[in-house]
Amino acid sequence: MSTSPEPDFPPAELRDILHQISTLLKDRNETVSIAETAAGGLISSSILSTPGASGIYKGGLTLYTLPSRIAYAGWSQETISNYKGPTKDIVTGLAKHVRKDLESTYTIAESGTAGPTGGTTPNRKPGYVALAVDCDRGTFTRELDTGLGTDRVANMKRFAVEALTLLKDVINGEARL
Repeated sequence: MSTSPEPDFPPAELRDILHQISTLLKDRNETVSIAETAAGGLISSSILSTPGASGIYKGGLTLYTLPSRIAYAGWSQETISNYKGPTKDIVTGLAKHVRKDLESTYTIAESGTAGPTGGTTPNRKPGYVALAVDCDRGTFTRELDTGLGTDRVANMKRFAVEALTLLKDVINGEARL
């Protein structure tokens, strides 16, 4: 009896939460869309790696640059002028805009500082992430520091896990506005 090797993708850290999320969404006949920045498409690609993704995934945007945010996230000159890095307000706006356009049950938005470099304010230090999940009940937000320092890839994986965990908590009614 041969055992097949563990797949390289999605990252091992995401597999359990991905299974939970995909099962919940399929069982409830609900959908998700994604607006991510510092996770760089990892949340979307991880969801798409699960069987049956076409029934739950409405689409995703990697809004890593200012031009992409202007073109696809409804950013205006006022948004740009007032930008002070990733915040709960930023991800709330991203989640609402993308959910309206893609007509999903839920939209996850993520913005953070993966590293290895960053700024001096807490929200610009490597490991910081702001998260939002928008749905008919409102926009649920969280922010955290991963504690992983300047490890860019580790932070990106943790941002994805935390975003999917927030989605699970919203679906299960465990998140608070």
